[in-house]
Amino acid sequence: MRAILSGVHQKKGKQVLEFELLDVTVPLETAYVLFVEKNSLASIMKPISKVLSHNIIRVNIDAQDFHFQSSDQTEFEWQIFLINNSLTNKNVIQVESEYLSDRHQLELTSYYQFNSDAQGMALFNIRTHQSDDEFMINSVNLTDVDLEITGYNKINGTLIKNQRIILKSHSTDGKLEYPVSKKLFEGMFTVSIPLTDIPQNSVGELFIEYELNGKEIKQRLIISKSLAGQSTDIQLPGNREITLEKRYDNGILVKEFAGASLLQKVGAAGGKASTMIDVIKMIQEKLNLVRMRFLFKSGHSPYENTTIIFESFGGRQVSDSPYAIYKVFKTLYPGINMIWSIDRSQKKFCKENQIAYVVRRTNKWVRILEKSQFWISNARFPTWVKKPSYVTYIQTWHGTPLKKLGLDIENVSMPGTTTVKYHKNFVREANRWDALVSPNDYSTQIFRSAFGFNNQILKIGYPRNDELINTQPEDIDAIKEQLGIPLDKKVVMYAPTYRDNQFAEKGKYTFELPFDLDDFRKSFGDDTVLILRMHYLISNALDISDYSDFVYDYSNYPNISDLYLVSDLLITDYSSVFFDYAYLKRPILFYPYDYHLYKEELRGFYLNYEKDLPGKIAENSKQLLEEINHALAHPDMAANEKFMNFYNRFCAINDGLSSLKVVNYVMHQIESGM
Repeated sequence: MRAILSGVHQKKGKQVLEFELLDVTVPLETAYVLFVEKNSLASIMKPISKVLSHNIIRVNIDAQDFHFQSSDQTEFEWQIFLINNSLTNKNVIQVESEYLSDRHQLELTSYYQFNSDAQGMALFNIRTHQSDDEFMINSVNLTDVDLEITGYNKINGTLIKNQRIILKSHSTDGKLEYPVSKKLFEGMFTVSIPLTDIPQNSVGELFIEYELNGKEIKQRLIISKSLAGQSTDIQLPGNREITLEKRYDNGILVKEFAGASLLQKVGAAGGKASTMIDVIKMIQEKLNLVRMRFLFKSGHSPYENTTIIFESFGGRQVSDSPYAIYKVFKTLYPGINMIWSIDRSQKKFCKENQIAYVVRRTNKWVRILEKSQFWISNARFPTWVKKPSYVTYIQTWHGTPLKKLGLDIENVSMPGTTTVKYHKNFVREANRWDALVSPNDYSTQIFRSAFGFNNQILKIGYPRNDELINTQPEDIDAIKEQLGIPLDKKVVMYAPTYRDNQFAEKGKYTFELPFDLDDFRKSFGDDTVLILRMHYLISNALDISDYSDFVYDYSNYPNISDLYLVSDLLITDYSSVFFDYAYLKRPILFYPYDYHLYKEELRGFYLNYEKDLPGKIAENSKQLLEEINHALAHPDMAANEKFMNFYNRFCAINDGLSSLKVVNYVMHQIESGM
């Protein structure tokens, strides 16, 4: 028998769940529905309230019953089971779902939503302790004449009264107010803002004001889903254009500006020539790939002299653990032939530092790669790169896993692949690695499961972190001077992760700092500087030219360990940088401004994000500034029990000699003739 959640109805502040049953073979008199919360394993049993037919049943619930007071849990994820507990037969069936609901407010600070997991099983999600200054809407669209907004006009069955939509200017105190008077459906409102009301050359943000239980409420309008499928751009007479944009915090911006002139439109048409150039480049790249595949299939024999190929992040940098290992090799064994595999962008760096190199995807690159005896890399080589039997491939990887990897990603949504194909390619590539470097037991277990890895693991810590252990205070001052950072100021480092939803179009990425630099300068600017370490794809999307007196962008600086060393405080969100920064026993703050959106829509986490982190979590920019102030006043975390528990779990095995241990491993292979 199968059970499928096929509908949810709101009735007097309660929820009526409708289930479709397939292949029913037993009577339902003793059946009931069981809800099990995935984290706490709490359970709630609900009887069948109505049998509509042989295969349709209903169950009444009150969503308020499905969350409870907990100091460390604000998210409740309930799985649903149908239990038939007759004397002769007991069946336990997990309920599937074909019903995905919108977000419904329980209170100002909590909501519920019905979803399904990667296997299509029903989930009943409840989130508490959310911000009370946000109001979720369903849609926002531009028509030829109006800006149209739809949303719910009830909170858990209680009618919202006297609703007004506010369009507030970013540059002035001006605001436009529109009362909500129309219903879209029962329980939903719609409001239309005439486009002719929107001021020229303006940027405005949307808010809502209303009465609830006699209290006046004002909130920002937000929308958690993407704006895909909605109308977000309109051309108006008089050379006007209006666009809608979703902010980093899910708020909605309304922008009015002058449209493109006739001359600009002609110029844009001429831009099609660049599209043709892109097509030609794409054809050339494909032809080059065919040539590479052919060259790798040609027979090669190893060099007589031992040769090691190093590569970092697919050739984009000369950095990270491979570079740390390379420097030890150059000191101890300069007679070994060592060559870096690089993109053309790294040629200048290699020449300035007397580093032998070969440019990727050239004939010479194929020959050197195939004739070398050792490959040392922190990322995967393309699947079409052939690994000869005499090559020892050492994979250093590039971080302690926080976000799920490889086989542990249940649903792969990247273009050009499927989940099955992605998993197969990942396992095939991982098992070309002869040895994989691991920083701790936690990572070792994940690498085994996520990579399907069956070869040797070197649990020695990451070589790149040797610098964090061995650097002296006078060395840190020298790094500050090299970077141009004042020696008499504290340093806050902001290093967020790259989000998959920051991709705008080919070659273009978006990012907006999730806190106000003017507020930061007002609070800390006299004795503190801010350094930024953004993902390379979005590092050029920021304009900080007005803040050059206290903000430094080191997104393209190759050695992130130097940035750790000069920083008194790290702020991050989901990036695994905090695992490395913890070696310094300095404070770490977490600012996951889109945590629940990121967790639900993108990849999941291995750690419990709300329990296992070594620092405090700031939920909004005001709290972030307060926590920065506290952290800078308490720079040493060695006496913090929670922090040190994290340190002992993730950092303790690295003794500052990890690079040397990899070098010794390679030398053992050479000396034993393996």
